[in-house]
Amino acid sequence: MATTPTVRRLLLSHELKRLREQAGIDPDKAARHLGCRTSKISRIELAQSSIQAGDVKLLSELYGAETDHAEILLDLARGQNQRGRWAGYRAVYPDWFRLFVDLERDAAALKSVEVEVIPGLLQTENYIRSLFEDGHMLDPEDDIETIILARCERQELLTRQDPPRISFVLSESCVRRQVGGPEVMREQLHHLIEMTRLRNVQIQVLPFNARSNAGHIAYRFTLLDIPAPGFGSTLDFVYVESHDDAQYLDAQESVSSHAVLWDRLQAAALGPVESRDFLVEAAEQMG
Repeated sequence: MATTPTVRRLLLSHELKRLREQAGIDPDKAARHLGCRTSKISRIELAQSSIQAGDVKLLSELYGAETDHAEILLDLARGQNQRGRWAGYRAVYPDWFRLFVDLERDAAALKSVEVEVIPGLLQTENYIRSLFEDGHMLDPEDDIETIILARCERQELLTRQDPPRISFVLSESCVRRQVGGPEVMREQLHHLIEMTRLRNVQIQVLPFNARSNAGHIAYRFTLLDIPAPGFGSTLDFVYVESHDDAQYLDAQESVSSHAVLWDRLQAAALGPVESRDFLVEAAEQMG
């Protein structure tokens, strides 16, 4: 089974591909320079396999990387196999989700669209417990307390020093759907209201009566902006999650189309202040 790539490996593979294309060098020539098959270059650029520091040095020279730039690449190569932050929760994080845990921790900005459920970064412990127990989402061997602990640890990025900028567009369904009953939902909605006080967090609600062609959220996704100091570009991802799988899209056309969709959904949603008022009213109405 393939190992989960680390963010360092992703940054390294992304930059090596960018440098190769910028230099006008095809994969076959890069492979000849390393004395390997072209398939190895493909695996490296897709972050499917690690790359030795010596190979990074040879490719940096071939691609014409400046000395300082090459040193950054070598540093990434030396640390590319460090275990991700999810390692302590391997049992509760499915393999397709582990990379996202690392990406969100390294992101400078996240933009998340949610359809039916309050996003994990904003969930209370009681909401998490109800979501899994009432929704029958637990496998027999799952430990609900470990799941809660893992999710709460993820939430620490919201209030850490130098936190990422995080924006949420929540379908009204997220607010109205009673997970765990009225008491759990009131607590959850009050927590959302408190989260809006954080300077780095913005929450907007897309109401059922939004009058816009983009006013319908078809699926959940997250845009991630991963800084790459010293490189010529950032590493941008779209994370699209389904029930038991996820896609990580980094093609420019995919990122751009989802960025446009985000802008439309955000424009159709209530503003941050109106959304906070909406949450206050929803909490009061929760019977």
